[in-house]
Amino acid sequence: MNNRLYGNLIFELSKEGRKGYSLPRNNFGSYEIPATMKRSDDAEFPECDELTVVRHYTNLSNNNFGVDTGFYPLGSCTMKYNPKINEEMAALPQFQNLHPAQPANTTKGAMALVSLLEKSLCELTGLAHFTFKPYAGAHGELTGLMTIDNYHRSRGDMTRKKVIVPDSAHGTNPASAAVCGLEIIEVKSDARGLVDLADLERLVGLEGENIAAMMMTNPNTLGLFETRIPEIAKLIHNCGGLMYYDGANLNPMLGACRPGDMGFDVMHINLHKTFSTPHGGGGPGSGPVGVCEGLQDYFPVVSPYYGNFGVMMRAYAYILSLGREHIKEVGPLATLNANYIKESLKDVYELPIDGLCCHEFVFDGLKDKSTGVTTMDVAKRLLDYGYHAPTIYFPLLFHESLMIEPTENESKETLDGFIAVMRTIAEEAKTNPELVKSAPHDTPIGRVDDVLAAKHPITTYKQMINDNN
Repeated sequence: MNNRLYGNLIFELSKEGRKGYSLPRNNFGSYEIPATMKRSDDAEFPECDELTVVRHYTNLSNNNFGVDTGFYPLGSCTMKYNPKINEEMAALPQFQNLHPAQPANTTKGAMALVSLLEKSLCELTGLAHFTFKPYAGAHGELTGLMTIDNYHRSRGDMTRKKVIVPDSAHGTNPASAAVCGLEIIEVKSDARGLVDLADLERLVGLEGENIAAMMMTNPNTLGLFETRIPEIAKLIHNCGGLMYYDGANLNPMLGACRPGDMGFDVMHINLHKTFSTPHGGGGPGSGPVGVCEGLQDYFPVVSPYYGNFGVMMRAYAYILSLGREHIKEVGPLATLNANYIKESLKDVYELPIDGLCCHEFVFDGLKDKSTGVTTMDVAKRLLDYGYHAPTIYFPLLFHESLMIEPTENESKETLDGFIAVMRTIAEEAKTNPELVKSAPHDTPIGRVDDVLAAKHPITTYKQMINDNN
């Protein structure tokens, strides 16, 4: 893979005068373009023949990692397999070629699909209504919090501007609350990794009349099921607040329990996670928001159109493919797979909180700390064995967090292969720690300076040339 076409940028393969296209004859005549719309200089596009372009991008794509090519155990992201029937349905021209601004009487099929998807999600979550306007999970969080804020404002309760968030929460929770103009109060976790009920009672006692909502993920970020949700919901409801469910970890709940039945009033769903749309690289996404009866009147207008319709189509195809019977197997199988990996590795990786987990779990690095091998080293070494690394250094509750989520799709053989490699790396850390610390060894690019890349990104080819000079 070190050939010239693979190792160079497309601009470096450019040769003046080469073309990979042929435009049709101009049958529209000649028209003068206004000077205000003309470039002062020609666009600096690379000039390459078609075969060079095809080889270049094919080689790049072969270096990508995806669920279709290998095990992708990212925790809290649910990078699950997207069945190809979903793609076929989303690609149907009758849906794919719709325009959001076309007349409503020409989109009845699409609107019927949205209505059927809403009914399905209501059944799966125990909530009464959904809006499909949000374009992503974080957008859904903001929409849900705006709904809660609108509800309190409608009752003239203007002091409720504080949101309780667990210390193990996803970073988007406090961020979304802040964007909504709300103030965050952090509730601590207890020794079991669950919400500390005593600390919550203290906060409610101090801030009860100011609490707008409590945001929770269940199972939480550690993959642990919050067993005291009824008590927590009662505390929040009794002081006048609402319960918000972060749907990031909905995957293990399917077929096991429903947020609406637990006492949650508002939730968002990451359709691209739980309902199988591939979302690596930042998209596509969809974050519909569900509410209990009565709160639908307080949905804000966050978009003039429905969100990412292609994701909705994939989600509905996924639900229909599994059906009422088999969708109940998703949560239990995800939980089984996660516990199988956890129990198989906890003798060599440190498990800070023992016991039954749900869809994911968190190690605190290697059990043997004397080797000096970090979680980052383990993640880099996994690349040499052909595995995508799990989520690392999140959640922030542990210094060397390594979060693994296998999802329900993976076979025992795949899990066993991953377990074997993780054990091999643990042994390498003892016998040859420098091998692990200097990984990866077999990838086109080794370790990069992440901080430098984040602070001083090179975004243009011309800038790269100047930097090299």
